[in-house]
Amino acid sequence: MPALKKELATKIKKMPIPQPYYLHPNVVFLAKDLIGKYLFTKIDGQLCGGIITETEAYKGIEDKACHAFGGRRTARNEMMYAQGGVAYIYLCYGIHPLLNVVTNQKDTPDAILIRAIHATHGEELMLKRTGKPQMQPQVTDGPGKVAKALGITLADNGEPLQNKRIWIEDRGLDLSKTEILNTPRIGVSYAGKDALLPYRFKLPNTGICLHPAVLRP
Repeated sequence: MPALKKELATKIKKMPIPQPYYLHPNVVFLAKDLIGKYLFTKIDGQLCGGIITETEAYKGIEDKACHAFGGRRTARNEMMYAQGGVAYIYLCYGIHPLLNVVTNQKDTPDAILIRAIHATHGEELMLKRTGKPQMQPQVTDGPGKVAKALGITLADNGEPLQNKRIWIEDRGLDLSKTEILNTPRIGVSYAGKDALLPYRFKLPNTGICLHPAVLRP
């Protein structure tokens, strides 16, 4: 089985989601739509990735939980104002890089935080990067963990998501019979009423993660 996984990983044909997809004006819609898509990185010639299982939407200048609330624009969050389809990477607590997908038109600072993935390719590499002994959901079940497992750093800020380094694919994973959980976001209590907005999307533990046979179409 490990040999088969390695063969599948090396033969993967990269077909990134086209850039216009990310220009959709509704970041909340896209945050849900990204559930079930495949996120990949190829760094130093090494491929790894998995299915996006948890996201959070941040709705620009009107969202008190967003870095760009009220039109705030700094060197740190400048990439949020780029045209949709690039990565916005920032450091959480000044330590952990987090991957966000910039959406909407230029100067509309919407973004989607990738909070978790289900690993499908390059598991051994992920374990090496994270220092974990075996592959379990906990290896990639937080935004900092996702970036670490995929080898994403602050240097990837602004990386186009159709490039050779970071990209997202739609492989037609059927989630029509799977309930996608919709809840308030995590860790944004400072945002007042906006902390209660249902902008977090997550596959339940009873979803695809328990059915590995469907993970490699």
